[in-house]
Amino acid sequence: MKILIVEPFFSGSHKKWACGFQQTSQHDVDILSLPGRHWKWRMYGAAVSLANAFKKRETKPDLIIASDMLDLTTFIALVRQEIQGIPIALYFHENQITYPWSAADQDVPLQRNNQYGFLNYTSALVADIVFYNSSYHLESFLGSLPDFLNQFPDHLELQNIELIRNKSEVLSLGIDLKVFDLFKNNNENEVPILLWNHRWEYDKNPEDFYEALCYLKSENLPFKLIMLGENYQKSPVVLKKIEKEFQKELLHFGYAKGFDTYANLLCQADILPVTNNQDFFGGSVVEAIYCGCFPLLPDRLAYPEHIPDDYKSHCFYHNKEEFHQKLKQALLDLKKNKVNQSLVDFVAPYDWSILAKLYDERFEKIRNEYHNL
Repeated sequence: MKILIVEPFFSGSHKKWACGFQQTSQHDVDILSLPGRHWKWRMYGAAVSLANAFKKRETKPDLIIASDMLDLTTFIALVRQEIQGIPIALYFHENQITYPWSAADQDVPLQRNNQYGFLNYTSALVADIVFYNSSYHLESFLGSLPDFLNQFPDHLELQNIELIRNKSEVLSLGIDLKVFDLFKNNNENEVPILLWNHRWEYDKNPEDFYEALCYLKSENLPFKLIMLGENYQKSPVVLKKIEKEFQKELLHFGYAKGFDTYANLLCQADILPVTNNQDFFGGSVVEAIYCGCFPLLPDRLAYPEHIPDDYKSHCFYHNKEEFHQKLKQALLDLKKNKVNQSLVDFVAPYDWSILAKLYDERFEKIRNEYHNL
């Protein structure tokens, strides 16, 4: 079976997911993509460029999987002759309706931010099947559509929400987790090491992370700190404050050059305090848990899907005060929390060695059902 992934934003988690499936699938998986930059322009212009590239291909796929960054309606319109008989799936890594917007983004006060969410909506409408990387993502997107559509003046077509729901399902994000096994160790740190391994952007809420570090320092609790993640030109200024004010605690600050460095640092850390305001799946969180970090998570987003019920009272917090207190206790209980195998085992099924088979079977079924219509 020939599968084509159409990805306008071939970078970061989108790229890792596409390449991970390509490398582990039993099918012939190809990727049609554009570089991962200028995301707003990609949501508009990529459909035209990728449609032109698709027309030049010599072979047709049996299934097309489009990323949420693609304006699928325009793409389909431009290649309608070439895609006859080919089912098209849409995979939501994120969506632009429930993704929190930066206060500094000029599209918000100018009321131009709705257009990107509308592209997600119409893309879901025309796809044959719609996949989401988590149950939280599925429910948050579909649950947001009534309010989103009701802001428009008329002809809201709210019945379309049920049409989308009927062809929606969860297909968890595949991650290459077993590659971390070579870097795991049983060393016990005398001083607890805290980890940040997210993008350096506003939606990861570094302000609350900074406040938590300041709290630990005010309590005279010793700790070390690893700050990983991709830095951007407009990264929050609070991250510079962390670099300046916690120089003595910092073991690493910045992007890890090479996977080996990244994996070694994850396996070295003890505790993962998370303050994120956005994670439709949370791949970096899952990687850290798999490497043995004890997670301290806000009780929201997709995180409850990654923690077994018996540990939710230990791993989740509901407000800032509880976060600080549980983080303090996690430092004091370091030996008890170190490398809890139950947490590791719970996220292990996200590895491609397991999920690729499920993907393959599901995609074969889509092809067969489509041609039996």
